[in-house]
Amino acid sequence: MTSGSIFVWETLGTAILILLGAGVVANVVLKDTLGNSGGWLLINFGWGFAVFAGASIAAPSGAHLNPAVTLGLAIADKTPWSQVPAYFAAQLLGAFLGAVLAWLAYKAQFDAHDDPAGTRGIFCTGPTVPRAGWNVVTEVIGTFVLVAWVLLSPGAKEAADGVPQLGNAALGYAGVAFVVVGIGNSLGGPTGYAINPARDLGPRIAYAVLPIRGKGAAEWGYAWVPVVGPLVGGALAALLYLTLPV
Repeated sequence: MTSGSIFVWETLGTAILILLGAGVVANVVLKDTLGNSGGWLLINFGWGFAVFAGASIAAPSGAHLNPAVTLGLAIADKTPWSQVPAYFAAQLLGAFLGAVLAWLAYKAQFDAHDDPAGTRGIFCTGPTVPRAGWNVVTEVIGTFVLVAWVLLSPGAKEAADGVPQLGNAALGYAGVAFVVVGIGNSLGGPTGYAINPARDLGPRIAYAVLPIRGKGAAEWGYAWVPVVGPLVGGALAALLYLTLPV
């Protein structure tokens, strides 16, 4: 696949991922919505379904949707390094566009919200206890689980005695959606589980530039954590993959 095709599909898939992911958070956080106060579990399932939708749409490009996944696959020699810049650029652009679309969908609710300074969490992540080193550790661990699953989960095998052995491949993109829901429920509490540099940085840029009434700061001092942590986690998962017997 050409870099141009990768760019198109990854932009589209990542935009859908963030539109639905930021959308479910807006539905829970904003006052005048039917999902208001729906809670953490609704947010986690919403993000899982967002991954499923975005990945299914971006199937032609391999549905990375995440620079940490792209980096892990490149280290594991499953994605050419020459294609990595196209993936990264598309994922960041798609995340920005998806965040803008989510804002447009909830524009009236943003305008009516009684705590406009507290809307940053709809777009990007933040720690419950701000301790940058440990926040990075949390993101490393969560992303490690995600990328390790991508690299190590069993795929389809040749049928033995006429019985297909499909492994996790039978689930398609629903499998990774389940993993994301699990990571959110188990490891997402400390930082909001970015586990994806584009997922945090693109919407954070969108939040900084969108004309949201009374919005707060974009918290750029924290922005490096959900970028560095996931990249380290993805790289470590790839290095583990390379050390294991085939």
